[in-house]
Formats: sequence, structure tokens, C-alpha cells
Amino acid sequence: MAQGTVQVTHTGTSRWRRRTGEYASLAAALEAAAEGDVLTVAPGTYRENLVIQRAVTLRGPEGSSGSVRIAPSDGVPLTVRASAVVQGLHLEGQDSASPALLVEDGTPELTDVRIVARSAAGIEVRGAAARPTVRRCTVDNPAGIGIAVLDGGSGVFEECEIVAAGQAGVAVRGGGHPRLERCRVHHASGTGLSATGENSALEAIGCEVYEVRGSGVQVTQRASAHLTDCDVHRTSADGVTLDTDAVLTLADCRIHDIPENAIDLRSRSVLTLTRTTVRQFGRNGLSVWDPGTRVDANQCEIFDSTGDYPAVWVSDGATAVLDSCRVHDVPDALFVLDRGSRVDVVDSDLSQVRNTAVSVSDGATAQLDDCRIREAATGAWFRDHGSGGTLSNCTLDGTQTGVIVTKGADPTIERCTVGSPAEAGFYVSAGGRGSFLNCRVGGSGGYGFHVLDGCRTTLRKCRTERCARGGFEFADAGPDAGSGSGPVVEDCTSDESGGLRPPASHETAVQTASPSSGGLLGAIPGQRGTEPEPPAAQAEPEQPARTSKAVLGELDALVGLESVKREVRALTDMIEVGRRRQRAGLKAASVKRHLVFTGSPGTGKTTVARLYGEILASLGVLEKGHLVEVSRVDLVGEHIGSTAIRTQEAFQRARGGVLFIDEAYALSPEDAGRDFGKEAIDTLVKLMEDQRDAVVVIVAGYTAEMERFLTVNPGVASRFSRTITFGDYSPQELLRIVEQQADEHEYRLAPGASEALVKYLTAIPKGPAFGNGRTARQTFEAMVERHASRVAQLDDPSTDDLTLLFDEDLPDLP
Repeated sequence: MAQGTVQVTHTGTSRWRRRTGEYASLAAALEAAAEGDVLTVAPGTYRENLVIQRAVTLRGPEGSSGSVRIAPSDGVPLTVRASAVVQGLHLEGQDSASPALLVEDGTPELTDVRIVARSAAGIEVRGAAARPTVRRCTVDNPAGIGIAVLDGGSGVFEECEIVAAGQAGVAVRGGGHPRLERCRVHHASGTGLSATGENSALEAIGCEVYEVRGSGVQVTQRASAHLTDCDVHRTSADGVTLDTDAVLTLADCRIHDIPENAIDLRSRSVLTLTRTTVRQFGRNGLSVWDPGTRVDANQCEIFDSTGDYPAVWVSDGATAVLDSCRVHDVPDALFVLDRGSRVDVVDSDLSQVRNTAVSVSDGATAQLDDCRIREAATGAWFRDHGSGGTLSNCTLDGTQTGVIVTKGADPTIERCTVGSPAEAGFYVSAGGRGSFLNCRVGGSGGYGFHVLDGCRTTLRKCRTERCARGGFEFADAGPDAGSGSGPVVEDCTSDESGGLRPPASHETAVQTASPSSGGLLGAIPGQRGTEPEPPAAQAEPEQPARTSKAVLGELDALVGLESVKREVRALTDMIEVGRRRQRAGLKAASVKRHLVFTGSPGTGKTTVARLYGEILASLGVLEKGHLVEVSRVDLVGEHIGSTAIRTQEAFQRARGGVLFIDEAYALSPEDAGRDFGKEAIDTLVKLMEDQRDAVVVIVAGYTAEMERFLTVNPGVASRFSRTITFGDYSPQELLRIVEQQADEHEYRLAPGASEALVKYLTAIPKGPAFGNGRTARQTFEAMVERHASRVAQLDDPSTDDLTLLFDEDLPDLP
């Protein structure tokens, strides 16, 4: 039963004035009302299912909005099939299979209607004939959709609010095409705004979508949408999602506080962004996938990432265009991957990038014109075969490394300037190619152009200035390089006379000019130049290399280390006999020459490594036998890419000799996380395989830590033939080291001093700080210092006074 009455007012002059009056039910009043009548409903709860089929006005009493409740037990509380006016009603729907308010025909005006329901939809607009105008209405429907526009329906929704929805806040399907103005959608359990299906379209102006447990905006299956001056934020999934031929335009919008991708599109979808900001996103700011998918962004800003992912990700054949955009305060700015993927960036700024500003890999292409890259670890990195593109008229300032080209990548870099890089301006290695035309490097902390491995890079009319390590560095192409390998260099200049060095394998001299006139790179094989060459300077005669027998003699002369000497001699014998068997035409056992040295500090690991390199050189196994000693700080950079570069450089310095990595376990700390030490390990393993005959690697450190290091890095362990353990020195062996030091510096131990030294060296704590041989040398130095203080008091000291060290000269125990 109705709780109240309905007053029907007829304002016309026809003879049907008898309709004016009060009715006990809404249904009776609607049955009696004609076009243009006004039905004013008294406050109360009406358990009726209403159908409006005439252009009437249905409203609550003045000043009592929401006092009229339409609340049937099931079905649709209110169905509108005419151009009626509905004002100030409160609708309650309980049927999960039906909407609370259904518009099926006409152009009704719905104002200040509040819907609280557990229905299939709060408001449903169905059919091409349904075109309502909905103003200041709220929908609270935690069981279903907030507003559904279906089957060609349309309409305008102004200043409406979806305060809760069990599914999408606004869903458009089947060719629906509503317009939303200044609406708010929040606390939806599904997508905020959704448009699905061919001919479905959604327009939103000045709207806000937030606190939804899904994507903020989703456009799929050939649907389209146009958002202007909208905010999308605080979603649980992607901010905006496009899939399967979807089309979306975002103009003057703000996408922010998104835990996943701010915008994700794929499967031939097309996105146009204009003056839109994207910030505070957990994954990619802009994620673009698949052939035919395209993004055009103009005057947009992407910044302030909260995750560890690239701001812009383009892959699987997709295309992106960024024009006059800014990307900043992100881990990586732009990653483009896979053959067919392409990015065009014009007049844009990429700045404050923790890792790589532009990364191109797996056959992708990037074109950057008139762009500015600032404060990035790596400006641009073309990573591998088939990857390329062009950087034209770009500036790169404040990077660690300006441009990196590796593994067969072949970009064109023209008229670009790299300013004040901490490391190299342009770095090419591992078979990278590339053409560098009219490029400049100034104020580099490393080299201007650094080309490793005989890479077939072309440099024309390039110039370097104020590069700390040199303007141009071309590392040795290696013994296996073909005659056509190596860089091609034309008309390149440097302000440093020593800044232009060809690969060591080239025999042609380099012509350089004075710093004031700029260095001029002369002809090198593979280059086309016409400058005359001065005669090469007379090289200093090299000292003859010692024989293995002589080096082993020095090893034997070392104090202690008996097990170490046996191991080294056994390894040397294996190598020597293998060489003799080969000369005799016999098979020689394969000997892995890389070693692991374990033991405490000061036990002679570095000394033995130096002698080992010299032994291998004397046997013809290594070209030079020199020792290059490094540790974690020399190999591990602060960003992605720099670690590989540092490790490759260290490996190149050790070429023909021994690379000795002290405290190698520090490359793999127990709490590694995103530590870049793993990048150094991976690079080392590959170099040890690719250049196994060029460098011997020795890793060293404490015994327990090195055991853990090899256990957690099986790829490393497999590269080493044996582990040699360096035991701590005994007090008697430490005494012998002190005696050797004294003899070398023309001192003698006085009677009784040796016994006192043994007692002293026995009593010294043998904790982690104990330095073994280093402690013995420090003890001798302390005795010399105390001896000097004592003898300085004598007026006329004798030779014995000047040479004898007594027990009283021993330092205090630590």
C-alpha cells in the first residue's frame, strides 16, 4: 500500500480538468495523467513498479528532496518511456536482474534523483530512442553497474555521482554513446568508465574517476572514447586500458596515483594524448603493445614514477610518437623493443632518469629529433643486432654515458652534443656499429669516443674537447679480427694532442695537431684520409721476459705457502707438458687456467697472481702476463649499463695478462636485491667464454665468503679449474718475513730479538683484522720507527747502534 497520496495538477484549459485531484497510488495517478500534467508525490514509501509512458512531470514536494521513496520488492522501480520530467525522487531497487531506473524511449529529464540499490544497474539507458538528460543524480549500487548505456542509447549526464558500484561505474555497450559532464565515479568494484563493442562511444568532460578496484577507463572491441579535462587516479589496476581496435583521445587530462600502468594499450588500438599529465605510476606510464597499436602524444608530461619500470614502453611492433613532451624523474624514460616497433620523439625533454633515457633493443627503431636528455645515467642505448634509428640535433647533458651501441646495433647519430658525461660520451663495444656524424663531446670524465673490440663504427667530422682520459680511444680489435674490421674515422678532431689513438693492431701512426689547433686524426687502415704521416717514434726496447724457471725460483723464495707453490708448479707442469705434447703431434689435456684464491688478507695472493701471469707469459700462454688488480668498486656502476661498461674496460686492460678480482664475493652480497654486482658477474662469465685465450681471471677473497660466492653463482664456478687456499702464516714464517725486510733495508736483529718477535707474533690477536704478511711488515716498520726514536738520542752512534733492532723496539700489542 502507498503511504501517502499523489496530487495530479492539470495546468491546461481542456475539459479534462477532472484529472486534478489526489490519488491513493502512483500507478493510478500516472494512469489518469495526460501529457503535460504534474504529479506531486507526498512524502512516503511507495512499493510500486512505475512506468511513465507520457510526457508528464513526476516530482516530490518542494524542499523535501528524497522524501519520496519508490521501493518495490522486485522488478524495475521506475521505467521511463517518454519525454517526461522526474525530480527529487529516491529509488530503491532490490532485483539483481533488473535496473533501478530504466530509460527506454524519449528525451526525459531526470534531476536530483538518488538511487540506492542492489540491482543489475543503477541507471540503464537502452535503445536508440532513449536519450535522457540526467542532472545531479547519485547512484549507490554495490551489487551491479552504476550507469549502463546499451544498444544505441545515448544521453547527457551532468554533475552526477557514482558513489558505489559492484561492477563498472559507467558501462557503454552495443553502440551506446553517452556524454558525461562534470561527473564523479568512485568506489566501483570494476572499471570506472567502460566502453565496449563496435560503434560504442563515450565522451567525458571535466569528470573524475578514482578509488576503483579495476582500471579507471577501459575501451575495448572497436569502441571509442574522448576524455577532456578529466582526472583518473587511485585505481587498483591500470589507469587507462585500450584493447582490440579501441580508439581513445585524452585532452588536458591528469592520470596519477596508479599502482600499475598509467595507460596500457594493445591489439591495434589508437591513443591520442594532448596536454595530458601522467604521474605517480607503479609500472609503465605509457605501455604500448602489438602491431598496429599507436600512440600520438603532444605537449604531454610523464613523471614521478613510484616503481622500477620504464616510463614509456613500446614493444611487439607498436608505434609511439612523442612531440614536445617531457619525461622526468623516472627509472628509465623510454624503452622500445622488438622488430617493427618504432618510436619518434620530437622536441622533447627526457631528464632526471636514474638509469637509461632511451633504450632500443631486439630490432626496434627509435628516431629522436631536436631532443634534450639531461641527468640520466645513460642517454641512449642501442643494444643489439637490428636495433637502430637516428638521433639528430639532440643534446645530452649530465649523463654517466651519453650513447652506448652494442651487439650489432647500427644507429645513426648526427649533429648531437654530449656535455660533461662522467664516463664516455659515446661508447661502442661487443660488435656494435653505428655512424656518428658531426657529433661533439665536451668535458667528459672518461673518453669522448670509446670504441672497443674493433667495432666497425664510422666517425665523420666529430670533435672532442676537455676529455679527461682522451678524446678518442680505439681498443685493440684482437687477433681474430678480419682485415675489414675496426672503425672508419674521417676529419675528426680533438683539443688534446694525446686524445686520438688508433687500435693497437694498426701499424699506421696517428697525426695530431697542437691543442690550440685541435687534434687531427690521420689515416688508419679502414679510414680515408689524405694527411701526411710523421715517422713513428722509436719505441723503447722491451726488457727480455724471464723464463718460467726464473719466475718459479722467485715463487719458491717466498716465505711459507708450500701448498700454494705445489699447486702452481703442478699447474705449470700440466701446461708445459701439454705444449710439448702438441709439438709432438699428440693430444694435450685441456687445462682451465682461471683460478680461485681463498684465504685471509696478507697471505700473498696478489704476489702469486703476478708471478702466475708472468709464468704463463713465459710459456707462451699469455701475450704479456701483466696483472690488472680490481675490486667491486672498479667493476660495479651506479646504474644499468655502466657496470657492463666498467667490467668490459677492466677486461680489456687485462687483455694478454691476468685480471685479479680481489674480494670477488662482494659482487654477490647476500642481500643483493637490485644490486648491479650480478651484471658484473654475468658480463665476466660471457667475456671469459668469448675471450678464453686472451685473459686469465683470478677471483680472490676470504675462504668462507668465496665458497658462498661460488655456490650461489654456479655459472662462475664452472669457469674455474681449481681453488688454491692460502693459509695463515705461522709465527716462525712471520719472523722470516721480518728478517727479510730487515736484510733488505740493512738492519739486523740483535740477540734475543728473534725470540721476542716470535712471542710477540704469537700473542697478536688473529681476528678478521689480522694481516699476516702485512702485519709482519707493519711490525718491522714500527720497530724501525722506535729504533729511530731511541738512536736519535745518541751523540755519536756506532754502526751497530744504527743497524741493530732490539726487543725493546717491538711495538705494544694491539
